Amino acid sequence: MENGAKVAEYSSDTARAGWFARLFPSLAFYAKVAPVVLRNAREAKRGRFDRAMWRSGSVRVLRAFERCGVPVSFENLRVLGQVEGPCVFVGNHMSTAETFLLAAFISPYRPITFVVKRQLVEYPVFKHIMRACDPVVVSRENPKEDFRVVMEEGCERLRSGVSVVVFPQRTRSALFSPDDFNTIGVKLARRASVPVIPLALKTDAWSNGRFLKDFGPLVPSRPVHFALGAPLPPDLRDREANQVVIDFIQGKLREWNH
Repeated sequence: MENGAKVAEYSSDTARAGWFARLFPSLAFYAKVAPVVLRNAREAKRGRFDRAMWRSGSVRVLRAFERCGVPVSFENLRVLGQVEGPCVFVGNHMSTAETFLLAAFISPYRPITFVVKRQLVEYPVFKHIMRACDPVVVSRENPKEDFRVVMEEGCERLRSGVSVVVFPQRTRSALFSPDDFNTIGVKLARRASVPVIPLALKTDAWSNGRFLKDFGPLVPSRPVHFALGAPLPPDLRDREANQVVIDFIQGKLREWNH
């Protein structure tokens, strides 16, 4: 996939790793990702980081996964060509990988940003990139205030034509729990009168770290999967729309874990 290319489906199940990546996958992976982060952070700090650079960096991280032996697939990207205007992507949250990879696939179709926790815009080096992406920032400490911020700033991004990715879980986890999957994403879509697109993902190849949660070992035996569901109209009731998203995620996880 070239930078900026639109594809209906993506699969790199023929991913090949060199001898060094096979022996030391985590070291090889971070050696490839670190220069991307450092370069983009430098440009962001200088005010020169744009969406084309974000997409290009995301594609380079995608290649790092593949060259370290992790196959990546993305199903049903054609949905993005069927929806006019901005939308809200509502999905499960498993690892750092989705923050790095989604722009490679979605941004050729439409600009995106994320709802993120405050720590990501305060993280050394990476904070410059994250701030340049103009995310909606929540504290995860005051649910009432976080809800207000997501509704107000999320609608602002959507009115400007930027789609918003929402991970309603309290924290990222390799296990999906519907009880932790709140309705804030579908509420935002209804408030802004835009479609919801269900997003299922399995990204535990980039595992959580023991000391730094964002930087755990790479596990090449775990393929990375993404899939989009059929768009949901904004006039669905919150619980009904959220249940459709939950059912889609659970179905894809069962399929991928089979």
